[in-house]
Amino acid sequence: MLQRAQWAARSFGRYDKQSVDRIVNAVAAVAEAKAHEYAEWAVRETGFGVPEHKVIKNIACSTGVAKTYRDHDYVTPRFDSVSKIVEVPRPAGVVLALTPSTNPVATVYFNVLLCLMTRNAVVVSPHPLAREVCTDAARALAAAAVDAGAPDGAIQVVDTPSIPLIDALMTSERTNVIIATGGGAVVHAAYSSGTPAIGVGPSNVPVLVDETADLSKAAQRIVDSKSFDNSILCTNESVLIVVESIAERLLRELKRAGAHLLTNDESAQIRALLFPEGKFDVRCVGKSAAWLATEAGIRVDGNTRVLLAPFDLIVPEEVLAHEKLCPVLGFVRVESRRRGIDAASALLRITGAGHSAVIHSTDPQTIMEYGAAVPALRVVVNVGNSLGSAGIETNLAPSMTIGTGFYGHSSLTENLQPKHLVQWTRIAYNAAEGEVFGNFSGLIPWEHPRGLVPPYPTASNQLLAGGGGSSQQAVASSASSQDLRQEIRRLIVEELKNIVKG
Repeated sequence: MLQRAQWAARSFGRYDKQSVDRIVNAVAAVAEAKAHEYAEWAVRETGFGVPEHKVIKNIACSTGVAKTYRDHDYVTPRFDSVSKIVEVPRPAGVVLALTPSTNPVATVYFNVLLCLMTRNAVVVSPHPLAREVCTDAARALAAAAVDAGAPDGAIQVVDTPSIPLIDALMTSERTNVIIATGGGAVVHAAYSSGTPAIGVGPSNVPVLVDETADLSKAAQRIVDSKSFDNSILCTNESVLIVVESIAERLLRELKRAGAHLLTNDESAQIRALLFPEGKFDVRCVGKSAAWLATEAGIRVDGNTRVLLAPFDLIVPEEVLAHEKLCPVLGFVRVESRRRGIDAASALLRITGAGHSAVIHSTDPQTIMEYGAAVPALRVVVNVGNSLGSAGIETNLAPSMTIGTGFYGHSSLTENLQPKHLVQWTRIAYNAAEGEVFGNFSGLIPWEHPRGLVPPYPTASNQLLAGGGGSSQQAVASSASSQDLRQEIRRLIVEELKNIVKG
């Protein structure tokens, strides 16, 4: 797979902007057309989330991403006559994309499109829990890419992921960069592989509501966000921090929006369900509030979308102060905005440093103080964080990979974007005034040859074994096989003639 990806990457690296745009748009269109199908399939296969919410993510990460970067150019050289520098874009080469079970198809879409925009070949390694849907999605995108003129092998997928296989892919010299989107163990393995890696850290998002906030809007946005796809996005809110003077009013608005405030006894039952022996139970990932309540033996209204679990102190020993990939939202009261900022910072120190934080406020001073104090690289204002920090409901870069920077021991300090998968060779002239900068207008070092791209060469033993490939490759392989049989037949006939003559 990696050898084939190398071959594709070398060919793809000669494509011009027009050819790249045609491939990206064709793949994005196919991805959007299958957004509903794959959303339902992902929920059916993993048991996580809400189909209609996954559709939103799938569309955002297909035609949405293509539209966002429509006017960006990661292919054409740049010329700066003032600085006398020529910048030539160079693709990374072969990208290994490790995708999660929580946002499986959206992440496949996102990674594939970013690689296509930057002329990289990508090998997708899906999470075993979402293997079937991700494999089908990757193959559908690969077929669309080849039909639009991409080299066969630019998009590949690991059919049966296993730890030894993924380790071999990560540590291979043919892999140029790893995108690791998933749990801490996956990211750590990627960083430890010896191959350049782009990974993320864990989340644990605080949301502060102060006295100046529009409480009705804040409540609706918080509940919508925390219940979105049953809270499996890493950007979902973890603990709601409320200034005491408005706490009761906010609770009334939260109830109208679909939140249920747990009693102390019910909070204890939820603790026991979510964190048996102090560790989050993966059975609860992406389950609905109704399912969680039933499992915990709690009776809630049929319209309940979020369970509010009150507790007093944000300390490491309090399990509700940790990340919860389900619609259970911790609830803490504070006496002032200043204490709220301190509480949010404390939450991120427990886990989630570098990830994101939310504030609902109309006071610029408080917003600025909050943003400057919390150890987070994304602070969103008056918006639900599930889609806010992911760049879908804000003007941040739309992304399924959220870098946590130095705070979270990540190599990425922002949302993953195409620019992170391309490097630039800089041709720098002598800075002296008398040295004339050359005229580079109209000079492009590559131009994709018109017509069909040659298929990846396939060995004869693979053909006899029934090796797969694209329709284009299959036609070429069939012709090659016929030529081989004819040549063998000619040699046999010639040998028989010689025997008869003898």
